Amino acid sequence: MVAIVTGGGSRGPGIGNGRAAAILFAREGARVVLVDRVAEWAEQTRSMIADERSEPGEAVVIEADVTRDADCQRVVEQTVQRYGTIDILHNNVGIGGSGSVVDTDEEFWDQVMRVNIKSMMLMSKHVIPVMAAHGGGAIVNISSVSSIRPRGLTAYSTSKGAVNALTMAMAVDHAPQGIRVNCILPGPVYTPMVTSGGMTAAQRATRARASPLGTEGTGWDIGWAAVFLASPEARWVTGQLLCVDGGMTLVGPSRGVGAEPSPSRDGG
Repeated sequence: MVAIVTGGGSRGPGIGNGRAAAILFAREGARVVLVDRVAEWAEQTRSMIADERSEPGEAVVIEADVTRDADCQRVVEQTVQRYGTIDILHNNVGIGGSGSVVDTDEEFWDQVMRVNIKSMMLMSKHVIPVMAAHGGGAIVNISSVSSIRPRGLTAYSTSKGAVNALTMAMAVDHAPQGIRVNCILPGPVYTPMVTSGGMTAAQRATRARASPLGTEGTGWDIGWAAVFLASPEARWVTGQLLCVDGGMTLVGPSRGVGAEPSPSRDGG
């Protein structure tokens, strides 16, 4: 089993969504290709996989900017050259951002769309032909509960809504090729992305109370959901938007307790 994880590093110490997924894929026996625009961040994940106490996993790092078509093509070509196939694509790269359309300038809007949705399209464009040639595969995209519960992050919410639509469209388009495509909508999980945004202990406690479970999610919760969606056990699951949020979207909104802080790098 070969898995590509984009955003496979973390912006800072700790376990982000991409890092957690990569480690768990490796634990399940996958050979993992860690893609990040900062190789050092991905190298830290690779070291964590190599240091697993029981049956250390195999991972390699490819430095790439997945908003660039040529870089995405290179990632896929290098993966196939090394491993011969691709079974799983985990699209995890994204950035945050606050403000309404009135507050958002054109340059920032374009940046959010380029990073959060174009990157997933480009990686999928190059991975899908490989999966199709080898009998199928699984793609897992990372969206956000902000895509279905907007709260003042208009560019971000719009981009993640596009991720949801892309997921469903690809699921229909490529089901005949044996390719399943699903999407995870994380709630307010605690990751290095959040800590880099300067969240206080009081804000963190408020976020935890926002869910009916009254607890805080972590990157591991998102990672395990990705493992399930990519696994044979999910063989009849495609085109789905899976909220992993402690039930937060089932209750009334609480301003200021959403999943993402102000602009910063996601996927870690």
